[in-house]
Amino acid sequence: MTVNPSAGDPHMAAREVALKAAREAARGLRARPLAGRLAEVALAWHREGGTAPEPRPAATVILLRDPGPQVYLLRRTASMAFAAGMTVFPGGRVDPSDSAVADAWTGPSPEEFGTRLGCTPELAVAYVAAAVRETFEESGVLLAGPSADSVVADTTGADWEADRVALEDRSLSFADFLHGRGLVLRADLLGPWAHWITPEFEPRRYDTRFFLAALPSGQKTRDVSGESDQVAWVPPGEAVRQVDAGELDMLPPTYLSCAELASYTSVAAALDAARDRVVTPILPKLRVSDGRAYLEGP
Repeated sequence: MTVNPSAGDPHMAAREVALKAAREAARGLRARPLAGRLAEVALAWHREGGTAPEPRPAATVILLRDPGPQVYLLRRTASMAFAAGMTVFPGGRVDPSDSAVADAWTGPSPEEFGTRLGCTPELAVAYVAAAVRETFEESGVLLAGPSADSVVADTTGADWEADRVALEDRSLSFADFLHGRGLVLRADLLGPWAHWITPEFEPRRYDTRFFLAALPSGQKTRDVSGESDQVAWVPPGEAVRQVDAGELDMLPPTYLSCAELASYTSVAAALDAARDRVVTPILPKLRVSDGRAYLEGP
């Protein structure tokens, strides 16, 4: 007799459906040649026998809200040096000062995050801090509060906007921002979700940790980032459909994350899946066939 381990466990069954959806989406990506700038860069790198730049630490947050869930997406401006014109989640590079927030932290310990993320506790603090900082910079949403069981209710005032701009132009460090406002970073609101490393042919490469987080009650996303020209809340399945139809451009990490999240029926279900999710690094490899470039993996 064959026993199905997910029988009777709706959470495990949902995860299996999500993983199946992600695998199917990945197969579709492997069969689809790269196009546009990505294809040009990949083929030139392959032809010239290029070397791979060292990837820099970065963090991304997949903001979720019900009903659905829905994901918050931004389209990067055409002038951006990396992922120009691509639809992405909020995120960006780890700043050297991000690790200084350890004394304004509540939630799972840096050691626990280090184990989950496969890095040192110090680097884990920097990844989590960068995730929260970049989300505030690019959407106005702040995953922090005055205590371990509260979150800032509203960040739309002029004083908040002044701080957001100061963080964005690096005239204010994230640690000083938290200390000055008497806030603690709510690390418990972030669920590790994925670990992607930019393919070797890209001139700008990132070692990126992806996190899930729910939009805090009372807060609103705002179109504030100078790095994007469109923002929207979209059901992840609809985002996948638009990419497949050629209506949106996405890099594989964004596309596959949306494909997997499309199988969850609520924010709570997705966050539950993140609690015990095993995160392993994914480095897509370049394959060239008949003059076309393809990405292999995951």
